[in-house]
Amino acid sequence: MKKKEDLGKDKLIWMWTQMVRIREFEERVKRTFIEHPGVIRGHTHLGDGAEASIAGALATRDSEDPVVPTYRCHGYPLVLGTPPKNMLAEIYGRKDGLCGGFGGSMHLCDPERHFLSPSGIVGQGIAHAAGAALTAQVKNTGQVVYSFFGEGSTKQGAFYESLNIAAVWKLPIVFILENNEYQVYTRVSAEDANSAAGEPLSTKAEAFSIPGVTVDGTDPLAVYEAVGEAVDRARSGKGPSLIESKFYRLSAHGNSITVPPMTTQFGEHEAIEVYGNGDEYSAAKARDPIPKFRAILIARGFLTDADAQKIETAARTDMDDAVNYALASPLPAPEEATNHIFA
Repeated sequence: MKKKEDLGKDKLIWMWTQMVRIREFEERVKRTFIEHPGVIRGHTHLGDGAEASIAGALATRDSEDPVVPTYRCHGYPLVLGTPPKNMLAEIYGRKDGLCGGFGGSMHLCDPERHFLSPSGIVGQGIAHAAGAALTAQVKNTGQVVYSFFGEGSTKQGAFYESLNIAAVWKLPIVFILENNEYQVYTRVSAEDANSAAGEPLSTKAEAFSIPGVTVDGTDPLAVYEAVGEAVDRARSGKGPSLIESKFYRLSAHGNSITVPPMTTQFGEHEAIEVYGNGDEYSAAKARDPIPKFRAILIARGFLTDADAQKIETAARTDMDDAVNYALASPLPAPEEATNHIFA
């Protein structure tokens, strides 16, 4: 059983370092729209606010375990060790990208690190993850699949069908529902007719007779413990669990809202201004998981302020280097456009 009390200093600092790296990467993506207009074509979906949830969950993972994310997918491969320069090159549509520039932001993929491609269709990655779990079960690999998805996905048929078959067949999978409180523009609320029914959303697990729990997604240790228990259950053949990780999305739904002139009132993190609730956003920023966990590690004597600054500086340098690499990477040749078309 994975307990947060058993985590050592090195692992805790590793978790915070990954959180910092995710935030810095997302900032570079966001700033690209302002500093290098036209470089990113298509949509991007940022995960700032989700850092503790991502790092806490993946800290429980064995190196061979597959990860299938939502299309808000930048943070996961960073934690798995994917070079940020190749991730940014992919987002920029460049030849040195993970998929040669053909996939873009919503289709990052790194099979070498068992990071499977997300789907741009809401909720469909859940079914893909269930398929990966069936493969692991049939081949008896001992792997557990990590399936990440948003609260809006719980309104999709793929969610119910996948949880049902995973429960019936006791597939080795953990379903991690990342509730960032907004489905594009729609606030998650029982009073909203367009929202996802159920409070908390983890109660949906009861329909499939599997464990369901809701945790504070701004606390990486709480996420670590809940996901760790679910992973142990899945790896021992007892089947899936549903973890609802609750946090607040600190950027707009996609880049169509993050570019000027709407990036004013809250600086680089202006997102919820678009929805008309600045007070709510300011309250969420006060619970920002990165400074919160930083303060905890310093208070416990695991980290000094100087050490934290070194980690932050290293992350900024790493991501600046990634931007320069991606900008220098060539575009695919026009004649390559049909290379991956099979029908």
